[in-house]
Amino acid sequence: MKSSALFGLASLVLAGAATAYAQGAAAPAAAPGSAPMVELKVGDKAPNFKLQGTDGKTHNLSDYAGKQAVVVAWFPAAFTQGCTVECKSLAEHGDLIKKYQVQYFMASVDPIEKNTEFAKATSVTLGQRVVEKKEADFPLLSDPTKEVATAYGVLSPRGTANRWTFYIGKDGRILAIDKMIKTDTSAEDMAAKLGELGVAKSN
Repeated sequence: MKSSALFGLASLVLAGAATAYAQGAAAPAAAPGSAPMVELKVGDKAPNFKLQGTDGKTHNLSDYAGKQAVVVAWFPAAFTQGCTVECKSLAEHGDLIKKYQVQYFMASVDPIEKNTEFAKATSVTLGQRVVEKKEADFPLLSDPTKEVATAYGVLSPRGTANRWTFYIGKDGRILAIDKMIKTDTSAEDMAAKLGELGVAKSN
């Protein structure tokens, strides 16, 4: 009798849980005040931003409208392996990108102080490995409030930016979104993509 009663109770509990799940009660709740997920696509108007750069300037996407293309390479975190290799590539082979009429950035949700230190670093220790790199000669943007990362749909559940690169035309519309970044050939791949997209060459 006891076994039957326990079995019956377990069945009721499971049935109740299944009903609650079907009604969405078991789904993980969004964080209070969190913005809905955004999924931008090619052709969409790129969200404007106003972010501090490691060059000491504040960069507005709207400032480049009608003047040149813009590339924003989001990265997870300064001083981590993939991000260091990506920054190294862009710093050492930026001449390939500068052949085009484009302003390019790396961007993360790190504070400006950390990104500035990262941009200026010429040696980064990663565990047992030391990566030598040039000082970044392009701005790294900081979005510590995560508002711009959220607007671009790049904010991951961990609270860092996904490694996605956005190519934005002079008209402010998204030309391409690259989600398959090869960090060690970032500069070469970015230059190739600019050519593929028909971005004008520099004079």
